[in-house]
Amino acid sequence: MKKIALVAMTLCFAWSASAQKEFKIASPNGRVTAEISLDNQLTYSISLDGEEVMDDSPIGVTLTTGEVWGSNPKLKSKKTQKVDQMIPSPFYRASQLRDNYNELTLTFKGDYGVEFRAYNDGIAYRLITTRKTPFIIQKDNTAFDFDDDDDVIASYVREDYKAGDFTAQFGSSFENLYSEYKVKDMKRDRLTFLPVMVKTDDGVVCITETNLESYPGLYLLGTGSDKMQGINAPYPKTMKQGGHNMLQEPVSEGENFIAKINGPRTFPWRIAIVAKEDKDIAASTLGYQLGEPSRVADYSWVKPGKVAWDWWNDWNIGGVDFRAGINTETYKYYIDFASQKGIEYVILDEGWAVNLKADLLQIIPEIDLKGIVEYGKQKGVGIILWAGYYAFNRDMENVCKHYSDMGVKGFKIDFMDRDDQLMTEFMYRAAATCAKYHMLADFHGTYKPSGLNRTYPNVVNFEGVHGLEQMKWESGTDQLKYDVTIPYIRQVAGPMDYTQGAMLNGGIRNYHPFNSEPMSQGTRCHQLGLYVVLDSPLNMLCDSPTNYLKEPECTDFIAEIPTVWDETRIIDGKVGEYIVTARRSGNTWYVGGITNREPRDLTIDLSFLSGKQMQLFKDGVNADRKGSDFKLTNERTESKLQIHLAPGGGFAAKIQ
Repeated sequence: MKKIALVAMTLCFAWSASAQKEFKIASPNGRVTAEISLDNQLTYSISLDGEEVMDDSPIGVTLTTGEVWGSNPKLKSKKTQKVDQMIPSPFYRASQLRDNYNELTLTFKGDYGVEFRAYNDGIAYRLITTRKTPFIIQKDNTAFDFDDDDDVIASYVREDYKAGDFTAQFGSSFENLYSEYKVKDMKRDRLTFLPVMVKTDDGVVCITETNLESYPGLYLLGTGSDKMQGINAPYPKTMKQGGHNMLQEPVSEGENFIAKINGPRTFPWRIAIVAKEDKDIAASTLGYQLGEPSRVADYSWVKPGKVAWDWWNDWNIGGVDFRAGINTETYKYYIDFASQKGIEYVILDEGWAVNLKADLLQIIPEIDLKGIVEYGKQKGVGIILWAGYYAFNRDMENVCKHYSDMGVKGFKIDFMDRDDQLMTEFMYRAAATCAKYHMLADFHGTYKPSGLNRTYPNVVNFEGVHGLEQMKWESGTDQLKYDVTIPYIRQVAGPMDYTQGAMLNGGIRNYHPFNSEPMSQGTRCHQLGLYVVLDSPLNMLCDSPTNYLKEPECTDFIAEIPTVWDETRIIDGKVGEYIVTARRSGNTWYVGGITNREPRDLTIDLSFLSGKQMQLFKDGVNADRKGSDFKLTNERTESKLQIHLAPGGGFAAKIQ
């Protein structure tokens, strides 16, 4: 990097001799440090093991009054503390998490301050204000400074916006593949959404944010140099119902500012997760830890689980004497399947409400919704309803009460496709209203998770991922490389509704998109491995019950696997190449791994599980030609597991 990092401190906090202009904060283990400067501009840099991984980067905002927080800051006070506690994380990758950090809070003249936390796996900061009178933020001056030839792995927003209309990019579904480039080559006219990974000579950094309440999300732009410049969506000035089936509310014109602030508050945490190895980035839980604690006093009613899903398989069932589709008979069939396999939920995706009305109380005549819910109750299967954003938002309270009274268990809310201040406010309001009526929320068409699932534990999943649904129509996509990239970047922000579980598997030779009988890229065991690798408290079974019933061994494995965990370990992996994950629920461990298009021979350390009984699904000898080929064995574990992964392959093991 540009400057030589100072020797790691022996103290957690230190004053410099330069008139209180320099501060340092170190992680509890001393390996991760931040140096904060109060010179002409409030900046911070980050080092790992004494080597700088991020250069001086600015912190601050510009108000419409002309005030610039962070410019020539005048220190009023400082405060430090050390925290080491266990926090509950009941519907995540561990039942509880160790929250261990050192904290430094600096307050400045002008009614603002900044709070830093140093963890063993990263540095986080957030702005705070004590100002009681309302004010408006014109722009956020956040930027991140690296070497210009450091490598970046990130997602640009899609290109389906009108050429020359830069602000149209803020209307995004946050579903895109990753691009790889040097910092200096990052595009100046294309938004990049978080999380973003930067690979430096001395470590790996993953940038994200959390506690994104009533504040627009952060994007990054290239500058042609060593800096990635932050930018936020403008505050909406005019919006109009439209978009997909009139269920969206795109912004037609934005204001010349980004946020209205009504009084004292904290701002989102900006997080830089830091590690030597890719697998340690994938293991970080800082996004959850820095979310606000639960606002739901009693969430014992929240029941994560698996969902028999209708949309991906196009309601395509066989061997029945009725016409399959969006009708009562089809959903009773799905309920029977779910009940037989112990699957907790069935979802009614788009189509159950009258189209183009944006009214969730108007149900199509082919659906006896009350009868379906009652049938599900008799079979021990809950019903979740898909809801378009505009329809849900316009009548949220009434819709939640009505369907809660009916016995519906939750909503899959879709097509928000924005993260301006009004939309982040909607997300919290929707989560709170669902919680009020004891309903789950699964957010699709939305931005990255930002701690909302900690604040409202009834929020059980998020999309914001280029998931398996894309395989219904995309032919030239390398989904396999994407699958082994998201655990290191997108999943670091929080869980995701990727919707895996395909029983038709195209391998890397035979895959082709097909709407009514879709298939996956890669092997059957790649699909099984995804159930271990991905965080997904509400986890879909995307394929048709008819296909699952033909594959009892794989189906039983999927149906039995937990969706929340007592412990998670990232055993091995490299971004874009492969990953191996182990998870524990009670006394049972699951170990799974996936690879990209390259075949791979792995030696996996299972010494902590040696001598246990293992059920192992692995790629069959012909899986490179026939993606559905797999082999199932039952054996005793040894300290090392030697396993071959076919191109696009994977494995999954249950160990008791």
